[in-house]
Amino acid sequence: MAEEKKAPAKKAAAPKTAAPKKAAAAPKAAAAKSGKTVIVTQTGSPIGREQYQHATLKGLGLGKMNRTRELEDTPAVRGMIRTVQHLIRVESPTE
Repeated sequence: MAEEKKAPAKKAAAPKTAAPKKAAAAPKAAAAKSGKTVIVTQTGSPIGREQYQHATLKGLGLGKMNRTRELEDTPAVRGMIRTVQHLIRVESPTE
C-alpha cells in the first residue's frame, strides 16, 4: 500500500499589532532653550556634487531647493554648514 504524504498544516498568521509610538523628540524646543539657533536655507542643487556633500545636506535636514530649517548652533552643525556653504544660505533668527 502506498502511503500518502500529508502537507503540513499552515499556521494561522498572528494578527499584527501596532508598534507603540515613540515620543517625538523636540529639537526645536531644545534649541529654543539654549537661545542659539541658526536658520539654514538650501539654495543650490546637490546634482553633480560629491556624495559627501549630498549626505551633509541630508544631515542638515535639507535635500530640496529652498527648504529651510532652524538648527541648534553647535560646532557640529557649523562644521556641516562649512562643508556645503556654497549650496546654502545661513541667517540668524530674528526674535
